[in-house]
Amino acid sequence: MLLRIDDTDPARNVPGGEEELVGDLEWLGLEWDEGPVRQSERAGRHREAGAELGERFDGITLLRPDGTATYHLASVVDDIDFGITHIVRGFDHRPNEALHRRLFEALGATPPEFVHHGLILGECGKKLAKRAPGSTVASLRDAGIPGPAVRRYLDELGVPVHDVHYDLPRIRRLAIEAIESMSDQELADAADAPLEVVPALRGARDLNEARDYARAILTPPAPANVDARETLERFRELLERSNGNVDARALVRELKAVGGNLRALRLALTGQERGPELWTVIAALPRDETLRRIDAAL
Repeated sequence: MLLRIDDTDPARNVPGGEEELVGDLEWLGLEWDEGPVRQSERAGRHREAGAELGERFDGITLLRPDGTATYHLASVVDDIDFGITHIVRGFDHRPNEALHRRLFEALGATPPEFVHHGLILGECGKKLAKRAPGSTVASLRDAGIPGPAVRRYLDELGVPVHDVHYDLPRIRRLAIEAIESMSDQELADAADAPLEVVPALRGARDLNEARDYARAILTPPAPANVDARETLERFRELLERSNGNVDARALVRELKAVGGNLRALRLALTGQERGPELWTVIAALPRDETLRRIDAAL
């Protein structure tokens, strides 16, 4: 696969844009055999083809006054030179197909196969705007969506015959499944967390939440006024009795059976009212650190 950067229009080029594009593709797990090839570095070849055809073709400008190629000429010349066999673009590019076919033929080449797919629409029913929530790869990554979840969503879309509405809730559901399917090491790496806290991250809805869970476990909470002394003392007693062999699930079950205030226990251990399953927090914390946090809350 060839990665080509179509950058012949300086007005559309954004500083750092190529680096962001390459980073997005790598994050999605896409690999290419050749490139990136920049159209801006092939200006001489484009001018050569433009001279052969003339500055205008079928009433369409091929070369700008400064000698640089327009989109139509640069795309067709590079498609020919790099042996592109399939051109897949959105329906909004269909009007260009006839012109591009004629350009291929005028340059002595056989046109490749053209495929036009439906567009992704926003909530308003129009083409998805770049400012819409989750509309860019970078915004999905920043929202904590794992790359495999986005890949799976794109695989589900395939090459749509008709326009489709962007389904961000579906991507969020796929994010949960992607996190569940990660190995312990993969999840630890993705959440920048040590392996021992990974079980507590399994219920996270995205990687940002997984990182929040990890921080809540690893960062000692500020002293909290926890009004559940009986629960905390009972928990401390059970933990000390375990002699280092803590069955966290059983411990939580026992506290729950006697009406223990599990919300207060969570507050004492993490400083938060919500988070991962309580037993996973207890299992992830070293025994001495757990006791220290309980003592601080008593």
